[in-house]
Amino acid sequence: MGWKILLPQELKPDARKLLEENGHTLIDGRGFETEDVIADMKEHQPDAIIVRITKMPRAVFEAAAPNLKVLVRHGAGYDAVDLKAAKEFHVKCLYAPVANSTSVAETALMHMLYMSRNVTRLRKMLTVDFYDAKLKTHMTTLNGKTVGIIGCGNIGSRTAKRCLAMEMNVLCYDPYKPAADFPDGVEVVRDLERIFRESDFVSLHAPNTSVTRNMVNKETLAMMKPTAFLINTARGALVNEADLYEACKEHVIAGAGLDAIAHEPILPDMPLASLDNVLITPHVGGNTIEAAMRASYMSALGIVEMYKGEEPTWPIPDIDYETAEQYTDIKKPDRKPAGMYDY
Repeated sequence: MGWKILLPQELKPDARKLLEENGHTLIDGRGFETEDVIADMKEHQPDAIIVRITKMPRAVFEAAAPNLKVLVRHGAGYDAVDLKAAKEFHVKCLYAPVANSTSVAETALMHMLYMSRNVTRLRKMLTVDFYDAKLKTHMTTLNGKTVGIIGCGNIGSRTAKRCLAMEMNVLCYDPYKPAADFPDGVEVVRDLERIFRESDFVSLHAPNTSVTRNMVNKETLAMMKPTAFLINTARGALVNEADLYEACKEHVIAGAGLDAIAHEPILPDMPLASLDNVLITPHVGGNTIEAAMRASYMSALGIVEMYKGEEPTWPIPDIDYETAEQYTDIKKPDRKPAGMYDY
């Protein structure tokens, strides 16, 4: 018979084909707001849902009961899903943890390059005074700089490898990962304050948890170099945006590149958006064609596995970050530090 599967947003053709070939019925939703999904749940009573940006609070699971069996997050983050409610209503939650990792890592690097080359000023001055733009814009290289990566999972690890290829010195902080599992060439750091103090770029790749929420704040920003940049391609909740605004406005730090902000879509009067030393992009790190195709297919495959009674490849992990094991071992890079004169 197959399942009824609700799709609040687009699913790529290969993924649709996989589901339909396995006998499932696809229901294109009326919209991706939470209220739209609740209405579709009540009307169609689907067995499964593939969700991209929709917040999934308890009300969704209440509306979906008792038919909903599987929820798949079309991507790596799952903080928008009320996992406690899902468990209470016996809904298995899956995700696509590596589908967009490369794309997000590239986005982090793009933000570093944009900020280091002061592209906002270049664009502003280009038609005003060409030679002022060319000769008087302060720009730096990534070569020889130190990047501090907070969170070294699928995305953080890929970001680290790309920074190493740019001949940067890479410090990585992730207390939930043993040193042996970090990429070769990085220095494993167990002191978070050292990341803020020593880095020319602090790049966030951690999930939104009770431990990481507002981890970037007035105190940690004050530790950073005045020439340093904050890069956030993870979750907006990791950053106290009022504190970041003051730090960028008063040049406590050089600026910030943000692909994730606390309130999405962006509020029209968001103070950070008014600053020339802040770049904000609309959470597009995982929105490349390739990443979307991978995430769609992995999401569909998860439903196929569940329908067949197989163990799913990508279940959302049940981790209590307050009590999870933390590691203290370290690892030094197996190469000499990069410097200004390394070509």
